[in-house]
Amino acid sequence: MRRTLIRRSLALACGAAALLPSLGTLAADYPTKPVKWVVPYPPAGTTDVLARIVAQWFTEKLGQTFVIDNKAGAGNNIGVEFVVNSPADGYTMLLVNPANGINATLYKNLNFNFIRDIAPVAGLVRAPNVMVVNPKFPAKTVAEFIAHCKANPGKVNMASSGSGTSVHLSGELFKSMTGCNMTHVPYKGAGPALQDLMGGQVDVIFDNLPSSAGHIKSGRLRALAVTSEQREPSLPDVPTVAETVPGYEATAWFGIGMPKNTPRAVIDVINAETNKALADPKMRERLAELGGRPIPGTPEDFAKVIAAETAKWAKVVIASGAKVE
Repeated sequence: MRRTLIRRSLALACGAAALLPSLGTLAADYPTKPVKWVVPYPPAGTTDVLARIVAQWFTEKLGQTFVIDNKAGAGNNIGVEFVVNSPADGYTMLLVNPANGINATLYKNLNFNFIRDIAPVAGLVRAPNVMVVNPKFPAKTVAEFIAHCKANPGKVNMASSGSGTSVHLSGELFKSMTGCNMTHVPYKGAGPALQDLMGGQVDVIFDNLPSSAGHIKSGRLRALAVTSEQREPSLPDVPTVAETVPGYEATAWFGIGMPKNTPRAVIDVINAETNKALADPKMRERLAELGGRPIPGTPEDFAKVIAAETAKWAKVVIASGAKVE
């Protein structure tokens, strides 16, 4: 009896050991088929463009096609839920973005917990928003804008690309830190909000830089400040909000996630290739055109970004009383 047990134990041990080479070679073999990269927004926006630029790099360097799959809707929650429920085999990725940190508090009945259910893989970039006004608006600096708001409480209309977006909450953070009493006017996207801003129907927006950059350069909009800690190289003469409001910082951040329990060997392949891309001069130049600054690092580094941003925006959502449309 004892000999039988010993033989069975040895057989189990050998079987377990036989699995180790397959796990060890997983990183060397991966990927062996196309990888789906879910972007939880429609095509052509900043998030989609970013993913397509990086997907092209992965396709060229890793020898398999990385296919962008746009799954928009429900404030980006449809795409996230799809990835959460996908096999944890390394062949489904998520373009992580600011909404993932915001929605954790903004939505009360999500079918997932982002931090628990999505494995962080790699950071991509941070990009500032930009505080822009109609050229006819009386304020030409952030200080003048604050003074105007306080002299006209509730009369300044703050546009956004939708309730609960990073554009909206960048403005809410500004309100809370300055005491400005502005009226929020949500739109269904940045396009119509910018059209009304240029037409004078609203006064200010804290927009994603890529969608406002052309209007700023053409003179149709006036940039008062960028929302990052440091000045934006593409707008070197535009100050930061923090130069007037110390401690203010609100940037869009992007990265890659996969379903929880995805093998670490797979995560490490994508993380290493992402860091190579972010170190490439031509790639950095393309990302800079989107206003993006690379945020390379380990999966653990990106996990810290997600946790910090989720905690930061929870406070803003609660203080602002923001609700989904």
